[in-house]
Amino acid sequence: MPRSQPVRRYRTIWISDVHLGTKACKADLLLDFLKHSECEVLYLVGDIVDGWRLKKAWYWPQSHNDVIQKLLNKARRGTKVYYLPGNHDEIGREFIGHRLGEVEILDHAVHTTADGRRLLVVHGDQFDVVVNHARWLAHIGDMAYATLLAINTGLNTCRRRLGFTYWSLSAYVKNRTKKAVEYIGRFETALADEARRHKVDGVVCGHIHTAEIKTIGGLIYCNDGDWVESCTALVEHMSGELEILHWADRTAGSTTAISGKRDAA
Repeated sequence: MPRSQPVRRYRTIWISDVHLGTKACKADLLLDFLKHSECEVLYLVGDIVDGWRLKKAWYWPQSHNDVIQKLLNKARRGTKVYYLPGNHDEIGREFIGHRLGEVEILDHAVHTTADGRRLLVVHGDQFDVVVNHARWLAHIGDMAYATLLAINTGLNTCRRRLGFTYWSLSAYVKNRTKKAVEYIGRFETALADEARRHKVDGVVCGHIHTAEIKTIGGLIYCNDGDWVESCTALVEHMSGELEILHWADRTAGSTTAISGKRDAA
């Protein structure tokens, strides 16, 4: 387990692609993040629970239950928690407009930062051609991805025993595969276009497990990453500044930030 850190306070936190119910889920790291982070608003941007995987084989250790309890406790203590279901937990879309305790379930949201920027918040699978038009292919890709993550888990077990830090094999492969890079680029452009249609300043999404803050055509594109590979969250500081936290690497100070100024995005 990572070393203890003081509680950090943010205005807003976005997390997605936790994939509870899978062995690849880094539930202990997420619990550590939630324990050491407080915020006014928390967005759960889809794929929090992996219903696809749970249909095939039940896997639900205590740490996964602890994550759910921690999120519900935050909502009970006054944090505004919004849950936007993704494709892996799409059953939640049947309850859009309702509440799960103090958690409000939404299809999408528009968040206004402290410095006045309006950001569309959506999981993002709605803009994935494979998910929407070739679902069988999406399931095949999911099985291949699960295999890669299983290899990644064994590799990092060995790395820990040798004293090395966490490293994502799946992210390494994805970032060096031309087709994957092209797919990510198309996805990012589609999300930026959707933000433009909503007449907002940018978008926050998940889905592709690639944490990023960039400017596309004058619009802010933010992806909060995942908790099976990179263990990342997007946070908004009290000033409105947006930052990606790489929680697995935080002892080395590995973060990526963007200025909160309008012209910096």
